[in-house]
Amino acid sequence: MEKSYVSLNIENSIGYIEFYHPNKNAMPTDVLNALVARIESAGVNNDIRVIVLKSGGDRTFCAGASFDELVAIKDEAMGEQFFSGFAQVINAFRTCPKLIIGRVQGKAVGGGVGIVAATDYCLASKFAAIKLSELSIGIGPFVIEPIVTRKMGKTAMAQMTINAEDFYSAEFAKAHGLYADIFETNEALDSAVKALAEKLSCYNPEALTEMKRVIWEGTGHWAALLQERAKISGRLVLSEFTKNTLKRFK
Repeated sequence: MEKSYVSLNIENSIGYIEFYHPNKNAMPTDVLNALVARIESAGVNNDIRVIVLKSGGDRTFCAGASFDELVAIKDEAMGEQFFSGFAQVINAFRTCPKLIIGRVQGKAVGGGVGIVAATDYCLASKFAAIKLSELSIGIGPFVIEPIVTRKMGKTAMAQMTINAEDFYSAEFAKAHGLYADIFETNEALDSAVKALAEKLSCYNPEALTEMKRVIWEGTGHWAALLQERAKISGRLVLSEFTKNTLKRFK
């Protein structure tokens, strides 16, 4: 059986962080924690000037929360702890002193959209549709809402949240600022990501760090905000509606 992983490889001053889970790159707690650790490690590594985030496989970028763990949540404390994993990932991206380029080769769902939105610049394939499915299972995208709204706007976030069962195209995501550009093939995507990362790695690192601060200006309160949002999701995941819905999905 394939195993999940989160790896960090350095090439030409670029830190390539790749995560993988055999279930459509879902995000159980161990993967979330490992992703935070890799981002923090890359952020203080002097051999790295720019970070590229990608997922393994050729299809789904990230299926979001692990349904197995959602079903196993027994109380509000467990629920808050699980959803705080996504909060910690977003905050790790936010506080990392280095620019993070996203490489999105396929669909992103729920928390996966939040991870995409937390990158500083994102390139994607034409197959990289997005969906905020949380409301349909009885919770909501509370933890990721601030970053999705910041990147795409309140109207687009609300539209995707309310229309929770439909995917929105990569073209929609680009039009609303989530993707800077989209490509016909993964080969073209990889070429563009590499070219951009290598170009940025030659720029003044101090300027890149200062630019990162400017990009995230006004988010200093997010550590507390996202934790409060994790509490909301942690409570709602215990509802009878959500428990029954998750059982049907499984």
